[in-house]
Amino acid sequence: MNKATVQISFEAEKLRAINQYMKDETELQTELDTVLQALYEKHVPAPVREYIESRDTGGMDAPKRSTRPAVPAKQSRPAADNDE
Repeated sequence: MNKATVQISFEAEKLRAINQYMKDETELQTELDTVLQALYEKHVPAPVREYIESRDTGGMDAPKRSTRPAVPAKQSRPAADNDE
């Protein structure tokens, strides 16, 4: 799956303290990834996550779904009788 970059602002002194007490920057990246994954799982409904994951794996096992929104068919109304 393609990745996007997330940019946040954080106080520089606090970031230096985190980096000082963590083993390395990859540990910080790993923890941030974990937090974002938890937010994704908390807020994105399961059916949407399943759909995204099926697209990521090529959709071999998942049924194909249209990416276009469903457009309701036009309903015809019976003609009004004006003879009355």
